[in-house]
Amino acid sequence: MSRNRSTREIAERLVALCRKMKWDEAQKELYARDAVSIEPREGGGFAKETKGLDAIEAKGRQWAAMVEKVHSIKVSDPVVADNVFACVMEMDISMKGQGRMKMSELCVYEMKDGKIVSEHFHM
Repeated sequence: MSRNRSTREIAERLVALCRKMKWDEAQKELYARDAVSIEPREGGGFAKETKGLDAIEAKGRQWAAMVEKVHSIKVSDPVVADNVFACVMEMDISMKGQGRMKMSELCVYEMKDGKIVSEHFHM
């Protein structure tokens, strides 16, 4: 019987993959099939809430297609409390047709049975 990884282990693995911009790998490895992704608001072609890993992966591909260039990305070390963790992600990116912009968001993740079941982004 394999043991579930702790929230801290998952948090540290997610941060490491995000720092390398390996979003797909992170989702495939760490997310539950029925995970939910919640954006700060609906808009820009994205729903407020996306349900299911397949839909979350499709949303990630859509976002990546909108990015012209990533100038830099910073991801803070995670803060962990029981089955929840959070990190701050700062990006300096150029979006197609929108120019260069800096984004900062608080990313909050909830765990269950060794997998991420929800991600909630706050800007």
